[in-house]
Amino acid sequence: MDDELRADVKQPESALDEVEPGPVEAGDEELLSELREMFDRVKQEIGRVIVGQETVVDTVLIAMMIGGHVLLEGVPGLGKTLLVRTLSQVMNMSFSRIQFTPDLMPSDITGTNMLVETAGGGRAFQFRPGPVFANIVLADEINRATPKTQSALLEAMQEGSVTVFGERHVLSQPFLVMATENPLELEGTYPLPEAQLDRFMFKVNVGYPSLGEMTTILRRTTEGADISVRQVMDGPTLLRLRQILLRTPVSIPVYNYASRVILATHPESDEATDLVKKYVRFGVSPRGAQAMVLGGKVRAVLSGRHYVSYLDLNDVALTALRHRVILNYEAEADGVTPDAVIQNVLEEVRKRGEKRFGRVI
Repeated sequence: MDDELRADVKQPESALDEVEPGPVEAGDEELLSELREMFDRVKQEIGRVIVGQETVVDTVLIAMMIGGHVLLEGVPGLGKTLLVRTLSQVMNMSFSRIQFTPDLMPSDITGTNMLVETAGGGRAFQFRPGPVFANIVLADEINRATPKTQSALLEAMQEGSVTVFGERHVLSQPFLVMATENPLELEGTYPLPEAQLDRFMFKVNVGYPSLGEMTTILRRTTEGADISVRQVMDGPTLLRLRQILLRTPVSIPVYNYASRVILATHPESDEATDLVKKYVRFGVSPRGAQAMVLGGKVRAVLSGRHYVSYLDLNDVALTALRHRVILNYEAEADGVTPDAVIQNVLEEVRKRGEKRFGRVI
């Protein structure tokens, strides 16, 4: 297998020289500059309301730029709802919030058919859309609803549509779901199955603010100041720029690197690391590799490059893979986390690439 890769892939002169910049179509350079400028302006406006949480904000924006969904895990009161509402205002997009509870029904999310009177005096069923019909949807405490209700939202995430009484209703684009989970209170919850977790592009662990950030939060929220944000982007603009992002070239060596990382998370694979073989039950699905590559494209463009480096993939690897690595009971007993496993995989794949090919591949 290694000999075939050597024959098929042109080796660069430097071990860290991933790939030469790919061709940029006429007009793309201006659009990429526009995208970088808008990204910075969106972050700046969000920063007027949200203090700190740069990793969370960056991850959410990257997912929105490329068309993915985000799972946020953190205790209440860290500004997750405020972040989503502020994002919808800055992006001039419709926003809805769904508070998940055990008695929530699928129709409470998707909508249902209502019997209404027609102009001629008769009666007919008419579809009344639910809160999922918005550009940005906050699914608050998604693990508190029953699996049947969770599936209704996750179907919309995957298919971009909902089916009610056999009739398909298409959701408007762009469409972003941000779901939250509380890691502390687990009584009465329904953890998302692995197959449903896999539909989230990224998972972000939302941490506590620092001392300085906490002081700033207190000043902003207790002095009665009215902080407003300006509209920076809209849906059609985002969809137009997304097509430019998708055209960002990726070389075969970088695709190979993503594939090796994913295979190294499978304990039965020849690429698996010793840590993976000891602590992992099931590795990452191909969706994890797709999330790394797509997120890497956004990272590359934001860095001012027209091609994706393996370092761009590393930047998004934790958020793209941590919810897709299924650990065994021994890992829980030894205090091993998915993040530790992923960091180990990235390091081992890098070392093996340099040993086999004189560079990362």
